[in-house]
Amino acid sequence: QVQLVESGGGLVQPGGSLRLSCAASGIIVSIYVMAWYRQAPGKQRELIARISRGGSTYYVDSVKGRFTISRDNAKNMVHLQMSSLKPEDTAVYFCNTGTGSRPWGQGTQVTVSS
Repeated sequence: QVQLVESGGGLVQPGGSLRLSCAASGIIVSIYVMAWYRQAPGKQRELIARISRGGSTYYVDSVKGRFTISRDNAKNMVHLQMSSLKPEDTAVYFCNTGTGSRPWGQGTQVTVSS
């Protein structure tokens, strides 16, 4: 049974940083393209960062230069380091494969507000 558990969200002021983590079970993250997604209130879920099996990364323009996706194969985890956070980054953040093919976890809420 595949389980993806996101953590690390919270309330942060604009310009602040957070590090999100995704603990995976039932799936070996090193053999998949893994990604972070987010869903803001009233909007569709969107892919924001992706890491290939070889470590190549992709970011949507809105987070490029501010977010960094990484993978810890030994711990079977995926991380998202977020810096220079903006109010428009407020959303629930999820991890999944690059195609969103596995059951979605609960996500972790990130709120950027002063």
